[in-house]
Amino acid sequence: MTLATLNLGPALEPALVSGHPWIYRNHLPRHRLNSGDWVRLEAGRAVSHGLYDAEGAIAVRLFARDAVPDTDLLRRRVREALALRAPLTERTDTDAYRLLHGEGDFLPAIVADRYGRFAAVKAYADSVTRLLPTVARELGSALGLKGVALRGADGLEPLWGELPPPEVSVTENGLRFHADLRRGQKTGLFLDQRDNRALIRELAAGRRVLNLFSYTGGFSVYALAGGAELAVSVDVADAAVREADRAVADNGLEPARHRAVAADVFDFLPQLEQRDERYDLVILDPPSLARSADQRRRAQRAYLKLNRAAFGAVAPGGLLATASCTAQVSPEAFQRLVAEAARSAGVRAQLIAERGQPRDHPVPSSFPEGRYLKFLVYRVLPA
Repeated sequence: MTLATLNLGPALEPALVSGHPWIYRNHLPRHRLNSGDWVRLEAGRAVSHGLYDAEGAIAVRLFARDAVPDTDLLRRRVREALALRAPLTERTDTDAYRLLHGEGDFLPAIVADRYGRFAAVKAYADSVTRLLPTVARELGSALGLKGVALRGADGLEPLWGELPPPEVSVTENGLRFHADLRRGQKTGLFLDQRDNRALIRELAAGRRVLNLFSYTGGFSVYALAGGAELAVSVDVADAAVREADRAVADNGLEPARHRAVAADVFDFLPQLEQRDERYDLVILDPPSLARSADQRRRAQRAYLKLNRAAFGAVAPGGLLATASCTAQVSPEAFQRLVAEAARSAGVRAQLIAERGQPRDHPVPSSFPEGRYLKFLVYRVLPA
């Protein structure tokens, strides 16, 4: 293969040496690369190899230092990723989890999630599509899956084996959920909150629970399974809250203990304040509020507003579980925002639990941006 070589200059040597997986477009010299081309990058004495993308801020995703990755290297990285998930693959109460976490598993822009006997793959860069057949074949054969499919804008495309059905039933910590692999969020479900949902089950006994940005009601189902007196699921999507009702029924939980509300949370919270309606446990899990660093300030304002209102919805002595999946807001910045929200709401807040993403969403030491999920639980007391 004829391989283009680009010299980034000595200033980028530390970036290549560190193993950070991205090179931004403004760091590339003039070139004639096409999307999907392998490229050799030099910076000082450092060398790395990656795939070029013609679109987006990230121009090159780096895969290996010594040479262009071959099939054996790709298969080895998949096997390394599966070895990390071995405790999950051996469980009988959970068959939905992340198999490949992109940069976290040294396979940039490639994500794969398991849903029972199937896997759904997402490619976050066009350039990596050339690698997907090898990755899918290794996943499918190693795990004995029925099929591996690519999730794209137009639905599912088979990569290996059978195409999944429109809906797949899975279990998570012994609870049952339905995943829509064609139209659901992410690849079907939000699998990164699995351990945090289990924490909510531990905390929910006897409490009245408000689940904001509930999507299909995962936190609500866990709360009810943990003995919550009531769970209220609030999401702007009517189909999502209907699915939350379904999940409650599928798990044999009393439907009367669950209330589904289709509403915009930003509008719903001020209405709670007007009614002086409080809950013993409030869960605030909004979608990502920034897609780029340029949107960070707007996201911070939104987090401040949401958390201030959420603190006001917690009964004295109750709990607020607040999450952020916005990578552009660091864990330290998120804690500062929540502390400011507590002061503004006129309450005292004690941090009693700090969690993040589970082991199937690893973070390489060279890629701290990969630590995107923050999950904080506070006890809320009167000022």
